[in-house]
Formats: sequence, C-alpha cells, structure tokens
Amino acid sequence: MYVVCKDHVEIAIDEFVDEYEEAPDIVDLQKTHFANWEAPTQCEHCQASARFLVV
Repeated sequence: MYVVCKDHVEIAIDEFVDEYEEAPDIVDLQKTHFANWEAPTQCEHCQASARFLVV
C-alpha cells in the first residue's frame, strides 16, 4: 500500500507492480473516506499532500 501525491502516483504504481506482479487499485483520498482508518496526510516520496492510495 502506498499513499502518494499526484506527482508520484506513477512511481507508486510501478513499485506496486514490481512487488506484487499485478495491477493495483487506485483510490482518490479526496473522494473516499474510511471509517476505521485515517490516511496519512503526506506523500511517501515528498512533503506534498497525499492524494492517492495505491493498493
């Protein structure tokens, strides 16, 4: 699972495919909210606001 900004979503997809050898699901964190999980607020690759969850 990767939480990334718009600029790093392609890198996260590549990392996911390399690790799991299948295509990930991409969730827009601005449109989806989880009842029991609080998404990180910053991208894993930089200090920008997190926008996408790659799972």
